[in-house]
Amino acid sequence: MSVNVNRNVSDQFYRYKMPRLIAKVEGKGNGIKTVIVNMVDVAKALNRPPTYPTKFFGCELGAQTQFDAKNDRFIVNGSHEANKLQDMLDGFIRKFVLCSECDNPETDLHVNPKKQTIGSSCKACGNQGMLDTRHKLCTFILKNPPESDSSCVKEKKEKEKKNRKKDKENGSGSGEAGNHNDIDAPDAVDGEEDDDDWAEETTEEAQRRRMEEISDHAKNLTLSEDLEKPLEERVNMFYNFVKQKKESGAIGSADKEILAEAERLDVRAMGPLILSELLFDENIRDQIKKYKRHFLRFCLNDKKAQKYLLGGFECLVKLYQTQLLPRVAVILKDLYDADLLEEDVILAWAEKVSKKYVSKELAKEIHAKAAPFVKWLKEAEEESEGSEAEEEDDDENVEVEYSHSARELKVETVKPGKAEEDDDLDIDAI
Repeated sequence: MSVNVNRNVSDQFYRYKMPRLIAKVEGKGNGIKTVIVNMVDVAKALNRPPTYPTKFFGCELGAQTQFDAKNDRFIVNGSHEANKLQDMLDGFIRKFVLCSECDNPETDLHVNPKKQTIGSSCKACGNQGMLDTRHKLCTFILKNPPESDSSCVKEKKEKEKKNRKKDKENGSGSGEAGNHNDIDAPDAVDGEEDDDDWAEETTEEAQRRRMEEISDHAKNLTLSEDLEKPLEERVNMFYNFVKQKKESGAIGSADKEILAEAERLDVRAMGPLILSELLFDENIRDQIKKYKRHFLRFCLNDKKAQKYLLGGFECLVKLYQTQLLPRVAVILKDLYDADLLEEDVILAWAEKVSKKYVSKELAKEIHAKAAPFVKWLKEAEEESEGSEAEEEDDDENVEVEYSHSARELKVETVKPGKAEEDDDLDIDAI
């Protein structure tokens, strides 16, 4: 859902929109923190770095802030409601975004670290002025100016290069292209360079670039709105995304895209449940090898995702009961060998029969067919514990003999009485 950048304007057709803030509280006790999920999208709509509004929240709340730009995580320590932060964002917009003359948000900040000043220029009305630097955020802005962003620096250098080239073509090769970074004096309005800038903005290249920026903004706005949809709707969106990849024949190399889409819609843990429905059938044993990479992106070190995979497997057995029910134990071992299921997840699943995905009767049958594999897992665990104990006993039975004529120590192991060997369960015989 989007709101007006200037929320004092109630016009529903107001052209300057931004996504509503989405806040997610994580942690407990002293480690509790609020993650602003869509801060990148909000900051882009305001034409400000996402660190600025996040730091502003920290200054106003007296809380520490954390930035992880690589993973788009912007955090304010403590528990804070989204509505409260949204109201606080209005204060940031009034102070650091809106033009003081026309109240439009089409402004740019110009930071001069040497003079310790922050200026603002409006693209809508042309107004230029200085910001009041008494706010704590101004200290942060002076140390981290917007121009420090790599994309801004690159764009700025390209523009300067073009201006120098034009000056040279016009015969002013002295290189006296004015430095317009300092906003103490307004730019000349009767210079040729200003006319060149206006001509440059009407080229097809400039128009295409502006259209791409608008498209990117609309796309980011859509992404943030998707998170506000109900869980069921987001799951259906993810299902359709994977289905489209499969039908187009691009599923084989789309494992990263599928994971990214699941994370975007905040349904990552449920990913294996949807994948098993779309990628598995009665030939599941071959398909485990084929799509192992896809499932590993979700299941590796994620026990919740592994539980959903077991749920998806139960649903699959229901669909192909005749073919898969007798082979439950073998398929579970394939999933285990592929590192898609961990031992403790399987043992916890085996302890309780659930009717969450299939009927109680079918769930009991599936657990009964899985019993030999579960038994093998438990015995393998006991054997590994026993072998560790034997190793400790072997260490105690080591004797060291020293001989003056020998160059090295001679180590001999005293073998204890031969213990009875237990018959191992042959999993291939299941």
